Amino acid sequence: MIPIKRGKEIDGMRRSGRLVAEVVDALRSILAPGVRTGEVDRYAAELIAARGGKSAFLGYRGFPGTICISVNEEVVHGIGGDRLLQYGDLVKLDVGIVKDGWVGDTAATFPIGMGEPGDLKLVEVTRRALWVGIAQARAGNRIGDIGAAIEACVRAQGFEVVREFVGHGVGRKLHEDPQVPNYGRTGAGPRLKAGMTLAIEPMVNAGGAAVRLLSDGWTVVTTDGRRSAHFEHTVLITAGEPEVLTDHGMPGASNGKGVVATGQEEGSGE
Repeated sequence: MIPIKRGKEIDGMRRSGRLVAEVVDALRSILAPGVRTGEVDRYAAELIAARGGKSAFLGYRGFPGTICISVNEEVVHGIGGDRLLQYGDLVKLDVGIVKDGWVGDTAATFPIGMGEPGDLKLVEVTRRALWVGIAQARAGNRIGDIGAAIEACVRAQGFEVVREFVGHGVGRKLHEDPQVPNYGRTGAGPRLKAGMTLAIEPMVNAGGAAVRLLSDGWTVVTTDGRRSAHFEHTVLITAGEPEVLTDHGMPGASNGKGVVATGQEEGSGE
């Protein structure tokens, strides 16, 4: 069954969403050439603890990091370590936080420096695809409407969505029903109802859709070595417009209050 949140449960999801948004905003300020990915992970741990939360990822199925830090051809589930960020890198931060028993989950992609035109297009298309998907997250629609909209947006620009890792329900647990693929057929899948909370998260590759797992057992990379981008928001289905619970100020189709403006454009994922 797909959990439905009500009243104080929704308030709890809003609090965890605001916290994780604050952490992503703070983390982006330290992303620079010469910074080690392990430093970013340690700073994330400090930020989360200072806000009275805990990492939703650390120890989850044995994951060793506070957050997921994936660079360039790394798609998702990258682990912070000794790697030095370099000018021109694409850095994906995926952050999940538990606050008062509720999980907020969000991700964003940040170019280090100005970024190459092709990389910037990849980032912008992935971000746009997220908001296109969110716009379909309305009571009465179906899960397939979200994935179909994301896939159409991405493929129209010559990119491909990752199929092995998808979005998911989120709430008391990091991963709840339903799965939310970034591909699909309009009108297919479970019907959306007010009170559902979904983590919608397109992962988009500049080249082919195929991915593979590295020997660390976690880091997923593109098979062809080309770059990938990733954006994610936790979204509340309402009787009207979807409410974005993790709005962290990244450009998109939000009206600035975490609500999608009308007409704007993970397997299981993190």
